[in-house]
Amino acid sequence: MTYILYGTEEFLIKKEINKIKAENQIDDINISTYDLEDCSIEQVIDDASTISLFAENKFILCENAYIFTGATNKKLPEQNTKVLETYLENENPNTILIFTINKEKLDERKKIVKTLKEQKKLKEFNKLAHMDDFIKKEFEPYQITKKEIDLLIHRVGDNLNTLYQEINKIKIYKDEDFVIKEDDILQLTSKNIDTDIFNLIENIVNKNKDEALESYKEMIHLGEEPIKIIIMLANQFRLIYQARNLYKKGYSEKDISSLLGIHPYRIKLALTKGRQFDDKTLLSYLEKLSELDINIKSGRIEKELGLEFFILNI
Repeated sequence: MTYILYGTEEFLIKKEINKIKAENQIDDINISTYDLEDCSIEQVIDDASTISLFAENKFILCENAYIFTGATNKKLPEQNTKVLETYLENENPNTILIFTINKEKLDERKKIVKTLKEQKKLKEFNKLAHMDDFIKKEFEPYQITKKEIDLLIHRVGDNLNTLYQEINKIKIYKDEDFVIKEDDILQLTSKNIDTDIFNLIENIVNKNKDEALESYKEMIHLGEEPIKIIIMLANQFRLIYQARNLYKKGYSEKDISSLLGIHPYRIKLALTKGRQFDDKTLLSYLEKLSELDINIKSGRIEKELGLEFFILNI
C-alpha cells in the first residue's frame, strides 16, 4: 500500500498517519522514517522492497516529498522518480509506504503524480471547508451547539492542533456531563491572542485611544512581542479589506470563507468591522504598519513605543 498525503493542514496529515498505523496494528518501533531532502528515493524504495524480519508489515514514512510538487530549489537533491514508478507496478504487499508533503497542491503535470492519481493514492488535507463538522466530531459523544462552536473558535482560533487540545481539555473536565456550555469554554480554554487583537481593532475602529492603549499594554504585560502584534494587526486589517471588497463584488460570506480558507465566523466579524472603514483608511493602516515594522527592525524606533505611537495617531 502506498499513500501520498499532502496539504497545508499538518494536524490532519498526522491524524491520517495515526489512523493507518492503528488499522494495521503498527508499533512505533517498526516505523522507518526518511526525509527526501536528505536521502534518495532509491534508499526509500530499496527499504520498501525488502521483507521485514521483525514484523508482518513494514511501515515506511517519507517526509518532505517535494518530488510530487513543482519545487525547483537547486539545493534539493535530484531524484529518480522512475524508481518509484517501477515499484508501483509491483508493490511489496507487506509494506505500507507513506509520502507526506506540506504543500497545498501537487504538480499534476508530472507523470508520477498522474499515475498516483489514477491509482487513487493521493489524499488531500488542506483547510477544512466545514470547521464546525470537525469540532462536532472531535467533541463526540459530547453535544455542542453552533453558538458554543463560534465562541470556541473566537476564543482559541482556528488552528486544528490547538482546537484539538482545547477540546480534549474540556472533555476531560466534563467527564460524564455530555452537554458543552458557554461557561465551560470561557473557564477551561486558553484565550488566543486573536481575541485581544480583535479588541484592539475594535477600539481603533471606534477611536478609543485610551482603551486601545490599555489593551496593547495588557498584551505586552502578558509577554506578547510588539512585532507579532504588528503582524497580526496587519493580517486582520488585510482580511477586513479583502472580505469587504469581495462582498462588494457580490460574494456571499460562505463564498468568501471558501475563497480565503478562513472560518465563516471570522469572515462575519471582518465584514462587520469593514462597514466602519473605507478602503483608503484600511490601506493607510496597512502602509503605516509596514513602515513601522521596517523602522523597528532597522533600529530607527523602539519597538514598544513604535506601536504606541501608531495607536495614538489613529
